[in-house]
Amino acid sequence: MSQQAKAPRATFECGACGHRMPKWLGRCPECLEWGSVGEATSGPAPALRSLAATRPSEPARPIAEISATRALAKPTFVSEFDRVLGGGIVPGAVVLLAGEPGVGKSTLLLDVAQQWAAGQDTPALVVSGEESTSQVRLRAERIGAMHERLMLAAETDLSAVLGHIDAVQPGLLVLDSVQTFSMAGTDGVSGGVTQVRAVTAALVAVAKERNIATILVGHVTKDGQVAGPRTLEHLVDVVLQFEGDKHSSLRMVRGLKNRFGPADEVGCFEMHEGGITSMPDPSGLFLTRYADAVPGTCITVAMEGRRALTTEVQALIGAVVAGSPRRTVSGLDSARLAMVLAVLQRAAKLSLHDKEVFAATVGGMRVVEPAADLAMALAVASAAHELPLAPDLVVLGEVGLTGEIRRVGAVPRRLAEAARLGFRYALVPPGCGPAATGSLPPGMRVLEVGDVRTALHYAVQAGAEHKQ
Repeated sequence: MSQQAKAPRATFECGACGHRMPKWLGRCPECLEWGSVGEATSGPAPALRSLAATRPSEPARPIAEISATRALAKPTFVSEFDRVLGGGIVPGAVVLLAGEPGVGKSTLLLDVAQQWAAGQDTPALVVSGEESTSQVRLRAERIGAMHERLMLAAETDLSAVLGHIDAVQPGLLVLDSVQTFSMAGTDGVSGGVTQVRAVTAALVAVAKERNIATILVGHVTKDGQVAGPRTLEHLVDVVLQFEGDKHSSLRMVRGLKNRFGPADEVGCFEMHEGGITSMPDPSGLFLTRYADAVPGTCITVAMEGRRALTTEVQALIGAVVAGSPRRTVSGLDSARLAMVLAVLQRAAKLSLHDKEVFAATVGGMRVVEPAADLAMALAVASAAHELPLAPDLVVLGEVGLTGEIRRVGAVPRRLAEAARLGFRYALVPPGCGPAATGSLPPGMRVLEVGDVRTALHYAVQAGAEHKQ
């Protein structure tokens, strides 16, 4: 008696991350997204078959006999973009650039494509899935990204994109954005988990087969993560995050993953009416020049990847209020500021429990590393006592809960950057002075401080000496 074939069992899939579950839930247990679970019907699993060996496309060879010429990076001639990539983009590599809407992703990549077309011997192809060719042409004229070997198309079908690749034979391919393209024969709508995964996998295969450097623009979620399935970041070779405040001209490209270079590098750009330009020396954006020393300011040196950037931390002590006073930050970690205030109240006998405290960085810089703790502490203490610190003083150090100053990394690099900009005094944690590092920037006096009270004493003393 033959058994009746089983009907396909209904399963449910999250449209945000692709996680599957046996029953419907209002919230995905994997990515915690609400209302993203829908029904997905799957048939019975195919029967297992034995695999037969096939002839490989290329025989295995000793590693020393394999040439690395094809994997050498080619510069895009956008200096800060090449810096993040590790010197340039590798032919056949797939780069995913993600960022918030309106931050300038399309503008940056249009400039990269124009520079490639002008500097390399292969054309660049830009395929837009969000704008028409006329709209992209207007932006190109505005930023001066016009070149005869810069090819432009507007498509959303992946098959049409492959047709453009066959016709143009580009060395650089830019797709803006990967969530707008769809692949025939694949379930789901454009931007869905299934479509994004299939489109990206197909583009990666084409890039490797034809040795085309490919850049994909990706969307981000509300919390700043790359939108789409997590496998999207595993499929590509490089993942870059494009950051920036819409109210500031500063833009940063931060490396999150790089198979061909450093994954902790940062590139700085300036957005203006004429487009976007590289900033090889952005430290001046994060400093304010005063005619006289002002209370409530302190300078530190933050590390963005391998780059040292001098940053000014400002603090303001408000009026006494009843209840819970505000603790407002901009560009700093609010949790670390709260900890620093508690340490100041206990170790430095500074009464701040009933006063409002405001702390911020200059120029849109965001500093969350512990090395900025001492700068926050001295800026708050300077504002509370109305005592200005020396304008040519830079401080480094993490503040512990008992008021001690802990070591931080890359102290020689930080001090070298501060000395290059004219700073003459530096307060560093114990074990980070000249005896430990073995070298000292010329013209700079470095003093080791063990706790917050000692650091405040020497900072005020340096300010008094400068005033005299």
